[in-house]
Amino acid sequence: MNLACVDQIAKAVLYEGYMLYPYRPSSVKNRQRWNFGVVYPRRYSERSDGTEVWNTDTEFLVSGDANTRIEMRLRFLHLQIRSTLVSAQPGSGSLEGWQEAVERDVALPESTIGELCRQPFRHGFEFPAQRLTNSEGGATFERRQEAVQGAVEIFAAEVRDGIFKVTLCVENTTAFECFSEDRDAALINSLVSTHSVLGVTAGEFVSLLEPPEGLQEVVATCQNSGWWPILIGDAGERSTMLVSPIILYDYPQIAPESAGDLFDGTEIDEILSLRILTLTDEEKREIRHSDERARQILDRTESMPAEQFMKLHGAVRALHPLKEDRP
Repeated sequence: MNLACVDQIAKAVLYEGYMLYPYRPSSVKNRQRWNFGVVYPRRYSERSDGTEVWNTDTEFLVSGDANTRIEMRLRFLHLQIRSTLVSAQPGSGSLEGWQEAVERDVALPESTIGELCRQPFRHGFEFPAQRLTNSEGGATFERRQEAVQGAVEIFAAEVRDGIFKVTLCVENTTAFECFSEDRDAALINSLVSTHSVLGVTAGEFVSLLEPPEGLQEVVATCQNSGWWPILIGDAGERSTMLVSPIILYDYPQIAPESAGDLFDGTEIDEILSLRILTLTDEEKREIRHSDERARQILDRTESMPAEQFMKLHGAVRALHPLKEDRP
């Protein structure tokens, strides 16, 4: 698995919608967390009549044989509640009940296609509840995190000579006492921004967006809803796949002009960066004493040199000569 080529894209997917401009917890749009790829506890899902999912099924194709090997990593955000116990900083009181995110990474052992055809492989995981208290800049905070439990199951079936359909299932098996329809309470026991990274050895993944000639009908049998398998890396590479909770094309790339994540969907770096600079001192103070990732956005933007801003204005990726016979 080429983790180096996938890390930037996976990070962008992980934090898509994590916090939106103007990056203040007190702003209306940040009072209720907005995320893609949430896998809720089963009891909460059932209470919502299945509109909020507790499990996912992803199907994709692999070209290879029984000895082709697959490795996989499940990644998600595990939310925690950050509350202010003692504050000597103006603006930090807005942190009451603020949801921070901790990255989780679950690595599965390698399996061969032959093994997955004979028997599904199931891997359970658990991250326990915890409470931590610490002091930062004259304030004392408590971070409370509830337990999450889940399972990943993967199996395969040969659908054509040398072509295998692989099914990846992710479940949230957390015990959850659902006494209300409080989404914030359920999110603390959820897998947030859930996505998977897969690698293949002695074989290759098949593009579901641009399948090779003769495989269109087989690709059409792959059912995916809410998560989309795409190829990652340099164009033409077929060794790494990202199962993304947002719709992407094969081989997505982070623009080299982008200095860092801004979290906003379909973000426009120049506009967002310029607008960050127009925030008042009081708004900036709230950002600095709130979420650490938002503080990094503010510090990066305020220290950005003029030449970097100019690069954000636009870029020409390629030039193509005009055809001489064009009217």
